[in-house]
Amino acid sequence: MAEIEKNWYVLRTISGKESNVKEYIELDMKNHGYEQYVTQVLIPTENVIKTTATNKRVEQKRNLLPGYVLVEAALVGEIPHMLRNTPGVLGFIGGMDKPSPVRQSELNRMLGVGSEEETSPMNVQTDFAVGETVKVADGPFSGFDGTIESVNTDKQKLKVSVKIFGRVTPLELSFAQVSKEMA
Repeated sequence: MAEIEKNWYVLRTISGKESNVKEYIELDMKNHGYEQYVTQVLIPTENVIKTTATNKRVEQKRNLLPGYVLVEAALVGEIPHMLRNTPGVLGFIGGMDKPSPVRQSELNRMLGVGSEEETSPMNVQTDFAVGETVKVADGPFSGFDGTIESVNTDKQKLKVSVKIFGRVTPLELSFAQVSKEMA
């Protein structure tokens, strides 16, 4: 049997309903026996670590493309019609009659394949602000209080001024080495 040529397409969805659309498509294709035509349904996400007000670090998944779902499919027969009429789907990106497939380079960029994101899979969102007081939690200066002078979210580093033996000493610390002072 000849291999069916499949391409990646982008479906516009109602924002917040991406996982419901994914489930509907997968169930619909299984029920109608079209699994060979629609092989993958993806919602691009990334893991994000957030720091809560109580200074706990919580890992969450964040949708990279809110309102969009990626589908690997062969648009033959009634497959485009079934995908387009899935509850929560607004249509294809690239045209209603003949949707244009996503180029492999664009797909790699959207999924973070072969980029810097591969080496650092977790982004950290913090509530650290310049001028805020923090306590050094790790390293040789643990237990000291300091004031944040600068925040570098790309490198996940803070410049903190700590008073040691009456002198202000600047330290470069990672986000994980400090904790927020409770008011």
